[in-house]
Amino acid sequence: MSKPSFSYPRALADRTFYVGHTDDLDKRIAEHMAGALGGYTAKRLPVTLVWSEEFPSRYEALSAERQIKGWSRAKKMALIRGDWLSISALARNRQAEGRASTSSARTGEIGQRE
Repeated sequence: MSKPSFSYPRALADRTFYVGHTDDLDKRIAEHMAGALGGYTAKRLPVTLVWSEEFPSRYEALSAERQIKGWSRAKKMALIRGDWLSISALARNRQAEGRASTSSARTGEIGQRE
């Protein structure tokens, strides 16, 4: 049986977010706060845990991390607030924008080549 794992965004001193996953949330936050992990977060202390969720496996926590990393800042802020209506609306807006831009580009080219 897999050990539970967590996915989490942290707010950094420069107002950016860092999203990660771990199987020991308290230890990982302490490591970030101490600057022990180096890299991106070490230069942007302090870090603040703003949301976390427990998953049954490391694979599921990693999948959630990758999904959240791809989200806009607005969508991450909605997640932190627990505002699922906004998350859903932002997802629909992004999907609609993707379809509109693809469709309009094709429509303008079909049958209009000289």
